[in-house]
Amino acid sequence: MPPRNSPPGNAEVVNSSGVKYPKRSALVWLALFVVIIYFSWAVHYYQFDNMPAPLGADHAGKRGFSEVEAIRHVRALTQVGPHSIGSDALDDALQYVLAEAEKIKKMAHWEVDVQVDFFHAKSGANRMVSGLFVGKTLIYSDLYHIILRILPKYASEAEDNAILVSSHIDTVFSTEGAGDCSSCVAVMLELARGVSQWAHGFKNAVIFLFNTGEEEGLNGAHSFITQHPWSSTIRMAIDLEAMGIGGKSSIFQAGPHPLAIENFAKAAKYPNGQIVSQDIFSSGVIKSATDFQVYQEVAGLSGLDFAYTDNSAVYHTKNDKLELLKPGSLQHLGDNMLAFLLQTAPSNLPKGKAMEAEEKTGHETAIFFDILGTYMVVYRQRFANLLHNSVIMQSILIWVTSLLMGGYPAAVSLALSCLSVILMWIFSLSFSIPVGFLLPLISSSPVPFVANPWLVVGLFAAPAFLGALTGQHLGYLILHSYLSHASSKRMQNLSPVIQADVIKFEAERWLFKAGFVQWFVLLMVGNYYKIGSSYVALVWLVSPAFAYGFLEATLSPVRLPRPLKIVTLLMGISLPILLSAGMFIRMAGTLIGTAVRFDRNPGSTPEWLGNVIIAIYIAAVICLTLAYLLSYFHLSGAKKSIVLSTCMLFGLSLAVVLSGTVPSFTEDTARAVNVVHVVDTTEKYGEMQDPRSYISIFSTTPGNLIKEVEQINEGFVCGRDKVLDFVTFSVKYGCLTNDDIGGGWSKSDIPVLHVDSDTEGDGRTTQISIDTKVSTRWSLAINTQEIEDFLFKENSDELVPLGGKGSNNGWHIFQFSGGKNSPTRFDLTLFWRKNSTKSAHNADGQRAEQRPLLKLRTDVNRLTPKAARVLTKLPSWCSQFGKSTSPYNLAFLTSLPVLF
Repeated sequence: MPPRNSPPGNAEVVNSSGVKYPKRSALVWLALFVVIIYFSWAVHYYQFDNMPAPLGADHAGKRGFSEVEAIRHVRALTQVGPHSIGSDALDDALQYVLAEAEKIKKMAHWEVDVQVDFFHAKSGANRMVSGLFVGKTLIYSDLYHIILRILPKYASEAEDNAILVSSHIDTVFSTEGAGDCSSCVAVMLELARGVSQWAHGFKNAVIFLFNTGEEEGLNGAHSFITQHPWSSTIRMAIDLEAMGIGGKSSIFQAGPHPLAIENFAKAAKYPNGQIVSQDIFSSGVIKSATDFQVYQEVAGLSGLDFAYTDNSAVYHTKNDKLELLKPGSLQHLGDNMLAFLLQTAPSNLPKGKAMEAEEKTGHETAIFFDILGTYMVVYRQRFANLLHNSVIMQSILIWVTSLLMGGYPAAVSLALSCLSVILMWIFSLSFSIPVGFLLPLISSSPVPFVANPWLVVGLFAAPAFLGALTGQHLGYLILHSYLSHASSKRMQNLSPVIQADVIKFEAERWLFKAGFVQWFVLLMVGNYYKIGSSYVALVWLVSPAFAYGFLEATLSPVRLPRPLKIVTLLMGISLPILLSAGMFIRMAGTLIGTAVRFDRNPGSTPEWLGNVIIAIYIAAVICLTLAYLLSYFHLSGAKKSIVLSTCMLFGLSLAVVLSGTVPSFTEDTARAVNVVHVVDTTEKYGEMQDPRSYISIFSTTPGNLIKEVEQINEGFVCGRDKVLDFVTFSVKYGCLTNDDIGGGWSKSDIPVLHVDSDTEGDGRTTQISIDTKVSTRWSLAINTQEIEDFLFKENSDELVPLGGKGSNNGWHIFQFSGGKNSPTRFDLTLFWRKNSTKSAHNADGQRAEQRPLLKLRTDVNRLTPKAARVLTKLPSWCSQFGKSTSPYNLAFLTSLPVLF
């Protein structure tokens, strides 16, 4: 029978010296762990997977939102197939949306005016200065957008004040785009139908922009903002996007003015959004962009940016299809958006200048996060500063007072408990990171967990957890040794049994308090840099500290420490788990999904890099969130069983990978593999060289292509010596066939870079004419080591003026995309640097290797017979992947050398 003072769940253990001390039951520790894991997963489910029931037209009514009707639109848009810019399928998609817009106009409330504009955007140049667009100029032409403006007939001020709701119709060439972004277009059509029954009570118009050209560099949004007359009336912009297919559409960017997010928090039925996502996205870690960047950077607007993120591995692949769209996804976004518009449109919106004045202070940006997808917390940066500074000052005061009262032993104990945290991090990272290096060596794919994300629990979480346990236990032993030595005189009047117990309990408490320190450091750093996500550090610091102070009380010489109460742990971490567990799990899933497209320039990064990033993330989450739980481990009887179970989980996961029992990719979660028929030629002073023609295969998913090439069996040779420069898109590991593959193209398709004149006066100037022939999608790189500035013209119209040029790795990049009637002839005037190369010969008089003056790639959305045959032999678990910088299935390469 345990002693009277033993806490519940403790057992009495006798050591070799016959000393009895209480020891926490292994069953208690295991139950704690299971409860916390289950609670965390439940939070994730309710926050991200608990979807509303889809409504039919009858249940939604004329003024509600029906997912059944929205799905009808998604089905119609996906049935036309991939609809990229300039394709016949895009014309079909545009006509469908236009016809549905006209139906909405006919069915609108009699006091509501619905205006439909089929807008043709003329040529323009998009030169943004941040994110992916540094050193680039995006040029577009012959784009069509469908614009609905819904406003009350008898409120004249509404015509000059509008809320923009925007998304894009076009897809990349590799997918039918059920998620990205037919789902968004469908939501907007159904939303417009509902709004057209409410707008008679609005003070602001609502403009629905169905643009094209987003996938080629946000050109649709830019052309609307810079060319359409209604753009000057917009006071707030809402962008709908998808980085996966379905699930809950979350806010991942808001502001900079907080009005939109505050209204959303008041009105939304199922609010979902995290400022953590905004901080990550704005940091540039995620190499992507949305139309919201145009609305912020070019138009100076505030608003909201939504995105679907479920199953992000299907992004821009063949698997972005209707069958994978989760029921309730469109209902969730539609209900939220309708409620938001009904809250915002009847109110007075500040004009642009008034809003900008508030934004510039930096104190009015909003901190936001949702709780279980049912309630959203929003407060402003000014309040966050006051709150964080108050907590930091109080924490410093408490720690300083405690150390002054405890003296030298307390200071050393704090230092050693912090050492345990450091050791926990070191061991956790040291155990998990090597797995990232190991996987490419033992698996056919460096990322064998993409199709089965649960594998990361065994592959990365298990060793990270084991390392954290090991590191903290080592710290515990060091701290215990010090406390035994330091307490020998202080507790000499106590029996050895009590002394042993007191030292163990005191060490446990110091380890628990060490968990405060790491979150305190993060809070200070986040507060200094005004990082919105600092609220996470705040709750993980304050809640456990409050529970500890409230339940454990202050120790005194007459009250010896006892084992930490289980209720202290549960009370301390319940709120932090409620606010952050779902987010941590969702971020892990997103990281795993992006592994499919991790290698932006195929072969440019080590195969292990993506694994190491995931390993570091998982280890960091374990060290940050389980520090409090692990402090209970050292007095438990679960050491051996926990270590053995963790090792077994890790070994089983490795065995699954080694045996290939679980496939790395499936037909629904495919590897990104592109097939391009390349025609390569070089023009020297107007002399056309004989073209080389071959098939190139490359992948943005880490790993070699040996397995795929063996199945295709078309004579491909792979390696890192098969380097191809697709102009801003470099393939540093790929597979090539032999040269001289004909069929499906002709010499008349080959683009021409022609030097019209080359003169020297005050400075050297070169006139070049460009003929892209049949291509209305191309990329041109200008060598900025030689060229200081340039002019770019289309039919004497100046598209890119002098000045304001940036560069990236010594190149300024043009990306052009347009419709079928886009121009194909252009004039380029180059102004050379005064110190540009005059000669490029080596010591032997031979011409030295150097960068060309211009590089050009033109794309043709055409399948040659050879490329078509290779695609049909591609394994079913492979899919082509599209983005603005990657080539189509037929690409022509040419370049112009530096002129001497």
